[in-house]
Amino acid sequence: MIDYAAFQSLDLRVGTIITAQPFPEAKKPAYQLTVDFGPLGVLQSSAQITDRYTPEQLLGRQVIGAVNLGHRKIAHFESQFLVLGAKEEGGVILLAPESELPNGQQIL
Repeated sequence: MIDYAAFQSLDLRVGTIITAQPFPEAKKPAYQLTVDFGPLGVLQSSAQITDRYTPEQLLGRQVIGAVNLGHRKIAHFESQFLVLGAKEEGGVILLAPESELPNGQQIL
């Protein structure tokens, strides 16, 4: 168990995917995503979501990202945030707001 203060330290934000490209250099099948987080800017991430989504399906889709976990190098690519999703048998289902929100909107 973690205390509530530890949970509050996560910075979860809404962003819109503006590019999605295959990432053949990744060890597991993944996409390179570029996401607009409004006032936080445009950030990139690697996401293992190829089982359920095509790049075309991802464009314009809003997602939830943890933006304060630091950067992680994956092959030659710098992942700047973590895309959130729920894993199930058919792959990862992305977490997203129920209705459209402004990019950068904080999740409380």
